[in-house]
Amino acid sequence: MSMAKPKVFLTNPIDRVGYEILKDADIVTASDPSPATLREEIGDADAIIVRANLPADIFEHGRRLRACVRHRSGLDMIPVDAATAQGIPVANVPAVNANAVAEYVVAQMLLGARRLHRVDSVHRNESWAAARKLADEATELRGKRAGIVGVGAIGTRIAEILHHGFGMQVLGHQRRLNALPAFVTGMALDELLRSADYVVLACPLTPETRGLLDARRIALLKKHAFIVNVSRGPVLDEAALVAALRERRIGGAALDVYVTQPLPRDSELLRLDNAILSTHLAGLSAESVQAMSRIASEETLRILAGDKPLNFCNPEVWEKSLARRKQLGF
Repeated sequence: MSMAKPKVFLTNPIDRVGYEILKDADIVTASDPSPATLREEIGDADAIIVRANLPADIFEHGRRLRACVRHRSGLDMIPVDAATAQGIPVANVPAVNANAVAEYVVAQMLLGARRLHRVDSVHRNESWAAARKLADEATELRGKRAGIVGVGAIGTRIAEILHHGFGMQVLGHQRRLNALPAFVTGMALDELLRSADYVVLACPLTPETRGLLDARRIALLKKHAFIVNVSRGPVLDEAALVAALRERRIGGAALDVYVTQPLPRDSELLRLDNAILSTHLAGLSAESVQAMSRIASEETLRILAGDKPLNFCNPEVWEKSLARRKQLGF
């Protein structure tokens, strides 16, 4: 039986609470999170904590891996099928960043409604009077309709804040419309898009949701409608969205995720004054990052000790993972 310190490979740094939990392990952080570097540096790691896209063949390079843990909830960064084929348990950290994402969504909706990002820029670069005139376009959230696509942990928290805090009517779309909170009105997607003043994309990226908000559906939106995407970039047709924003066929959009990340510097989105852009950070706050690091580290140690993770994403792999442990000498 191997008694060496386990080696935990981090694609990116984590909060210090994670390092404290993993203090008895040999912790190695990738020098950069590119696919080539991850392949080269994973070496003889026993576990990997994931905050960057893993290349499809990563498990062919990490031949001693016994655990793969996502430092968030979304699994699109991990080739889960490949992990399962190799007998490697995959765990994630669901829901702990739901409040951070929800507060981000509300902040962006308020920016869009009050034009505060433009007010700040015009005030700094032009004049008080020019900035104050932008208030003529300002609107309030109260009484408006917010349509949420994907009412899971994040979507539910968004709905709670908008309904109870702002007095908005909340519409929801997901596969099971009968499982929505009582204060959310379930609707078919096209109906929701026609009805909503704000559309929030909070669904996971799956084959069914890829391209969900395409040119046809964007055309259903009201002229003043405002989109917030905290899902994944490919959930909406970026070219169709750019065209709608450029032609002022919708009111605006706040995007945290993109088809290509980082967003290319020549993207037309960067030149549109009705697009509010951030850098895939909606779920990041001091509180959420600490919680994600703590749980991801605990799950890593749990798997390395031979126990099932609490948030097991490929439970069918368990027997195969035990055989892998035995083969590796654990």
